[in-house]
Amino acid sequence: MNNVNQYIEENKERFLEELFSLLRIPSISSDSTHKNDMIKCAERWKELLIEAGADTCEIMPTDGNPVVYAEKKISEDLPTILIYGHYDVMPTDPNELWETAAFEPVIKDGKIWGRGADDDKGQSFMHAKAFEFMVRKGCLPCNVKFMLEGEEEIGSESLYGFCEENKSRLKADVILVSDTSMLAADMPSITTGLRGLGYVEVKVRSANRDLHSGLYGGAVANPINVLCQMIARLTDADNRITIPDFYKEVLVISDEERALMAQAPFSAENYKKELKINDLHGEKGYSTPERTGIRPSLDVCGIWGGYQGEGAKTVIPSEASAKISFRLVPNQDFNVITDRFYAYFKSLAPSSVTVEVKPLHGGYAYVCPIDLPAYKAAEKAYMETYGKRPVPVRSGGSIPIIAGFDRILGIKSVLMGFGLGSDAIHSPNENYPLEQFFNGIKTIPYFYKEFAAANKK
Repeated sequence: MNNVNQYIEENKERFLEELFSLLRIPSISSDSTHKNDMIKCAERWKELLIEAGADTCEIMPTDGNPVVYAEKKISEDLPTILIYGHYDVMPTDPNELWETAAFEPVIKDGKIWGRGADDDKGQSFMHAKAFEFMVRKGCLPCNVKFMLEGEEEIGSESLYGFCEENKSRLKADVILVSDTSMLAADMPSITTGLRGLGYVEVKVRSANRDLHSGLYGGAVANPINVLCQMIARLTDADNRITIPDFYKEVLVISDEERALMAQAPFSAENYKKELKINDLHGEKGYSTPERTGIRPSLDVCGIWGGYQGEGAKTVIPSEASAKISFRLVPNQDFNVITDRFYAYFKSLAPSSVTVEVKPLHGGYAYVCPIDLPAYKAAEKAYMETYGKRPVPVRSGGSIPIIAGFDRILGIKSVLMGFGLGSDAIHSPNENYPLEQFFNGIKTIPYFYKEFAAANKK
């Protein structure tokens, strides 16, 4: 593996141009008008994986967007690593906040700028180039499979069925994923836990049409007013969620483990400064890392209703809507939580309105044991590149399909992320430091080496 640095140096311009060819494709899975872009991105991934050294690569249909599946088989006697990533990206709005065009990637200030630069095209692409290096230099020590999906940002709904139907084909010893982040550029970390997710859309209706706010104001319920009042009652003064039995199954972390988590470096002042906020906010009795790692949360992700154009229009709208997400922790079932939310939310509504709750998607929490051989291999790999032992952390984010892999395929996933908190994933001006991109390509071959050594058959 000693010549990986040289290989990167000799090929880095090509690596970036190939990555840019992916970043230029607006593969927004949540917008049906980009259906052709999803196909185009899958086709480009197929070309790149074949060029990198895959023996076979297919674009496999699902009930939604296709899966790009590739294989490189060396020997039945060697372990198999399954690489998972996703080629779909988040929408770009609000577009006026982008400092560069979202789908015209550029290098600026030592970073790659563009939608998908980190999440997850940039991070997935590191695996393709690390794989290419090992194939071309004759040092690939494992069989390799790639599975790249196009629906992660909308819940991976079709991938669950794909996994059920292809259990034999997807058989592997570990699933390796880069779709998470590190504590800092000089502080490597491995994500050992992901929160689960529940996501619903709610709608409050009143009259059969928009009404004049002078003629009807004070006499007919305003759905926006009511919706805001209902949402406000979902949390209390201590920022605890008020849904009955919401915390019933929450896995309580021991004081010992909380003490270990507290050893991870965290500066509240730097956190506030980076986000330009005056103070921190969250559930009483927990630190910020605990609030995002081991505790559930509830957030309104979007809210709308009534007139939003320029100037005034004095109407009481007939309806108002919101999208609400729950980040869940181990032992919480998103289906159960959604049902509890539905019952409670409807109970908050006055008789003057009707309420609809539409579940959108969800997933379970995931925990990777730190005594897993694959975790140990990842730990050693980071040490080779960064010279430091990585810190185990639990992420506040969700990748619902990771828990699905565990349940459906019976395979544990190791989350080797290289992103940073400043990368602005899901936001305008998404970026990915060049140093992190190249460090990922350097680190991944060491994982293969250590994993193969620990899993000789």
